[in-house]
Amino acid sequence: MRGSQQIRILVVDDEPDNADLFKALLGREGFAVTSLSDPTKVVGTLKEGNFHLVILDMMMPQRSGTEVLEQIRSLDDDIAVIIATGFPTVETAVASLKLAASDYVKKPVDPPVFIDTVKRTLEKKGITRDPEAELHRAIGRYIREGRTRQSLTLKQLARRTGLSVSLLSQIERAESSASISSLYRIASALRVRMSELFAEV
Repeated sequence: MRGSQQIRILVVDDEPDNADLFKALLGREGFAVTSLSDPTKVVGTLKEGNFHLVILDMMMPQRSGTEVLEQIRSLDDDIAVIIATGFPTVETAVASLKLAASDYVKKPVDPPVFIDTVKRTLEKKGITRDPEAELHRAIGRYIREGRTRQSLTLKQLARRTGLSVSLLSQIERAESSASISSLYRIASALRVRMSELFAEV
């Protein structure tokens, strides 16, 4: 897909069942996943690959998640890291936050909550699989919210713009990309500057 990128995630968990679950859940969402059961190999793997996110188990026999996170941060202070643990404690949470962990999930994970956490973490870093699709979604959301604030129906907006209700609906749902001419008409109808349609992008 034009403008898209494959988001690469490194899963570090010494329990095969957990690693397999993470890999299956993330793979289903289209992420490229590499898993490691040996925490001593994390730094070497990060140096070799261009990863966007690390899912890191906190309790591992050879090395604790905190120690691994320290090593990750000494190598890369920007990469997103989500801590996963079956035994959350205040101490591990505080240590993770001090080392700039992006988020924290409790095992066994709830799949929808886990995927939502991953997506939210990536979004905070400005990482998307398809920047063009994100642009269409942001514009559609802005138009829908602007129309709602002014208590306009799609039919009323269609009358103001000369565009069809069907096309406006598709633009709001990011199912169709709007031409510059259409965006200009919509901005005029909503009484906003055209540049404001891109403000949330």
